[in-house]
Amino acid sequence: MNILLIYPYPLEDRLQADDVNVVPIGLWYIAAVLKERGHQIEVLNWFDMKNRASDIERELIRRKPDIIGCSILNANRWGGIEIARIAKKIDPNVKVVFGGPTPTCLWEHFLTHFSEIDLVVIGEGERSFLNLIEHLSAGDSEGMESVSGIAFRKEGRCVRTKDADRIELLDELPIPSRYFRYQHVASSRGCVNKCTFCASPSSWDRRIRTHSPDYFVDQIELLVQKGVSFFYVSDDTFTIHRDRVIAICKMILERNLKISWYAISHVGYVDVEILYWMRKAGCIQISYGVESGSEKIRKQLQKHITNDQIRRAFKLTTQYGILARAYLIYGCPGETWETIQETIDLIHDIKPLSVVFYILDIFPGTALYNDMIRRLDLSDDIWLEEIEDIMYWETDPALSKDLVLSFGQKLRSDYHRHLSDFADAVELVDDPELYTTHAEFLSRLGLTFTHGDYAGIEAIPEKEATAARLFERSLAYRPNARAYLGLGTILQKRGEHRESIRLLAEGAARLPDIAELNICLGVSYMNLGRFKEGLECFSKFPNDPQARRHMETCLRALGK
Repeated sequence: MNILLIYPYPLEDRLQADDVNVVPIGLWYIAAVLKERGHQIEVLNWFDMKNRASDIERELIRRKPDIIGCSILNANRWGGIEIARIAKKIDPNVKVVFGGPTPTCLWEHFLTHFSEIDLVVIGEGERSFLNLIEHLSAGDSEGMESVSGIAFRKEGRCVRTKDADRIELLDELPIPSRYFRYQHVASSRGCVNKCTFCASPSSWDRRIRTHSPDYFVDQIELLVQKGVSFFYVSDDTFTIHRDRVIAICKMILERNLKISWYAISHVGYVDVEILYWMRKAGCIQISYGVESGSEKIRKQLQKHITNDQIRRAFKLTTQYGILARAYLIYGCPGETWETIQETIDLIHDIKPLSVVFYILDIFPGTALYNDMIRRLDLSDDIWLEEIEDIMYWETDPALSKDLVLSFGQKLRSDYHRHLSDFADAVELVDDPELYTTHAEFLSRLGLTFTHGDYAGIEAIPEKEATAARLFERSLAYRPNARAYLGLGTILQKRGEHRESIRLLAEGAARLPDIAELNICLGVSYMNLGRFKEGLECFSKFPNDPQARRHMETCLRALGK
């Protein structure tokens, strides 16, 4: 059968879409399972197809799917519904299947209110969706009750079959990267914690199942062979099994995989050894769910961590040259200006070099959602409104929109005002084996102040001076092109062209094969009218378009 697996577009536009514009890893696993059974399968990332109904119609007509499977979160459920409606208009016989976290919780809601949705896959989808497809392929639409882990309509009522068994041995699944190219990978499923704002406890029963190190690194190696060198490891708590993580890191090094990657972890599951091996294996950022500086707030959220654990994790992570990123939530039950100040105080203690601030949202499948339904006597029909989520403050008379927005403004403005100080306070472990990675860490951090995430934020003071200090510290560890270029560019911008020539000439001598260094040096020569010397720099890279343009300028200036 011709099957399309689609990741639909969200209801609301994003200022920053990095965390939500990628196909969920589960869809790649399902696609690999179907492909190995001989089905014609295509995965479409339609995150950016909002307000493009004619394009959707044209693509569906061209592809002629027999079955469409949509990966649905709360944010993109209306996009999935619109795609289903267009598909049914083109071909009323096409089968539309919804799966993912939101349909797992709201299966009856979708089947009751949206006739364009034929079936829902509940929970883990690889085996349930495959069994469903094979029933449909065989024309056995009457025997759906035998397929575990699905829901459908029969004789005007919604029917849910028995739950599918968990896939206990994840290595039994085919490696998706044999067939597909992607950057978001997972080495495990599940989380042992029970945070009230997260649906993981209800989705995974607070159990963790893991891939073996061999399986996981095989997956990465296949992606490296496809040209991928940067990865997001999306495990809820990557470091929970330390020996396994260390084995993964050692295997990455043994196979000489030149990669960099981000991970997510828990402040209670990191130590010196695990951070050492993660950094050696290419980890450059770990995100931690801190949520709040107030122990009272964290208790409300069932986030069982202490301030001492948080301080220790951030200190160690930074010491090993890994950027420690904090997730912080505000507008929580019991939130006041006092608890916001506690969060600010903790931020000053841990000095995170990246923070993501969220207003507390309520999503289906979470303890907060169940409490809201009970407390306000609501039903799942609230999702008939075209909304992505419900803010907690909307359900709590002690909070208001203006108050919560004021909390956020206070948190962000204080963080931005002190970020340069946090960068200057970075202390790295004195280990010669890590000097090269320390240099990379400091130069990458410096670049965020001049060209990256922080460059456009006016509230951050002395960005250029902070970056210059970071580049200088980087070069004290090891010569590297990013630091030479960053500092050389700052000197050019300041009009200190002779100093930039001295610095960049040193960099070009140490790293002669780096075109950008020679081009930047040549520009400094041009700024002083030394076109002959500039021409010499550009001529080393005649195939570089930027070098060629500067060569032409120099030749004209020299009358040639």
